[in-house]
Amino acid sequence: MNIQYIDAKMLAKMFLAGAQNLEAKKEWINELNVFPVPDGDTGTNMTMTIMSAAREVSALGDSDMESICKAISSGSLRGARGNSGVILSQLFRGFTKVVKEHDSLDVALLAEACEKAVETAYKAVMKPKEGTILTVAKGAAEKARELADNELADMEEFISQVIAHAEYVLSQTPEMLPVLKQAGVVDSGGQGLVEVLKGAFDAFLGKEIDFSAVAASKPAGSTVPMSPSLEAQAEADIKFGYCTEFIILLNKTFNIKMEMDFKEYLESIGDSIVCVADDDVVKVHVHTNDPGLAIQRALKYGALSNMKIDNMRLEHQEKLFKMSEKEAAANKAPEAPAAEEPKKPVGFIAVSVGEGINEIFTSLGVDYIIEGGQTMNPSTADILDAVDKVNAETIFILPNNKNIILAANQAAELMTDKNLLVIPTKTIPQGITAVINYVPEMSIDDNEAAMISEIGNVKTGQVTYAVRDTMIDDKEIKKDDFMGIGDAGILSVGTDVITVTEQMVDAMVDDNTELISIYYGSDVSADDAEALQAGLEATYPDCDIELQYGGQPIYYYVISIE
Repeated sequence: MNIQYIDAKMLAKMFLAGAQNLEAKKEWINELNVFPVPDGDTGTNMTMTIMSAAREVSALGDSDMESICKAISSGSLRGARGNSGVILSQLFRGFTKVVKEHDSLDVALLAEACEKAVETAYKAVMKPKEGTILTVAKGAAEKARELADNELADMEEFISQVIAHAEYVLSQTPEMLPVLKQAGVVDSGGQGLVEVLKGAFDAFLGKEIDFSAVAASKPAGSTVPMSPSLEAQAEADIKFGYCTEFIILLNKTFNIKMEMDFKEYLESIGDSIVCVADDDVVKVHVHTNDPGLAIQRALKYGALSNMKIDNMRLEHQEKLFKMSEKEAAANKAPEAPAAEEPKKPVGFIAVSVGEGINEIFTSLGVDYIIEGGQTMNPSTADILDAVDKVNAETIFILPNNKNIILAANQAAELMTDKNLLVIPTKTIPQGITAVINYVPEMSIDDNEAAMISEIGNVKTGQVTYAVRDTMIDDKEIKKDDFMGIGDAGILSVGTDVITVTEQMVDAMVDDNTELISIYYGSDVSADDAEALQAGLEATYPDCDIELQYGGQPIYYYVISIE
């Protein structure tokens, strides 16, 4: 059809169609997870990331290129979940940086945007690994540049060839990562990106697209930091009565001086100030007696959205009434301090799942638990929301999962009013070790270094079951087999959970082992867990064997070796 340009309306349509296609394929993408565990979630993470942006794009209706790009970039950034979701959000962010300045896009501009997308995404990953979504994106960008340099102008032919090359690079990912080849799958993140591109191309070609998934999608978590918990204010006098929240969609550069001036003004009319500035948006929260003053000042910087004003005095009375009907139950983590209280020097946030493990973190002094982890990766917005609830100058966050570290880093980059430090814990035992080794008398920097050093001394093993037949690490795995998974791969496989667990532990224990900690899950009885403990005590008489109820789903046992 020899179309040489894409306008804003078409870009929005293509983006929404890409999101729709990814949503339709997410379960299939989940199944491409290398390890046949029941919580492979690449497809889910990428879908929730892109849907966060799709909701914002859909809400715009017909709009200009800059507004659409802002919605894509900020929506995906706040909604990013898991490593694949964070990388996808960074690809969108880089892409939109180029195209937002133009009313229409030709082949040359698309090639430049693809290159910027790849550059931005690679910078977001500390140790980029080839054979992943990054490689597929890079291959597509290189093909786009080649076609643009050859002066191909037809947009249909250009997109078609870029996608074809992306599919070819995807097919080669097993040759780049032996673990993919052994498992007989391509990279799941790369497959997700290809599905986004293919859905977008369908819209470009004018195919009928069912946008029901985009229209029906609802936020899985807050996209804006919410107000501090009112439970902690139930017994306090409320100085400022209205909890006021909104997002400023910036219409001009919001420099540091503007940000400081705005914060200073908010402090003059209220308290509990949160002002988080991104490239294109500013997220605002303030307690004030005159919300109109905050709104009027914010309008100087741009249009407002997601406005929310709550009368805290009425909510305060309602809370008191409810609290009088029953005794206050202890929450999984301490609630936020009253707004009037000064910030404490240091706070902790941990990502955790399981009643017992949550209680362990809380007992060790963790201020806030983000429910999630291996079965559900929290988004960047979820992390920002948690930070908002911890009244501390410096906050250490423990992701406790390698697939959450990037989202935590992204949240740290967005923080302006608190110092958010990410301790790169990849497992629950590493997170517990990090908290235990925090020393209040030491400096922030020394504590950060000490915690990072100590988590390197923790080995973690986790026992779950297989959801499909496969071959990994030269181990033949059948559906429903039990698997013992260590830090670097699968350590044991079998049909008896106790035997598999014991074999896994044996593979981790060495001459330096002093402590074996067992956290048993929600599907394990106390009797079975105690039998495992007794067996390990007999096998390793020189080691201390600790048994604790974790209550975690999916994983029968989580075991640390120190």
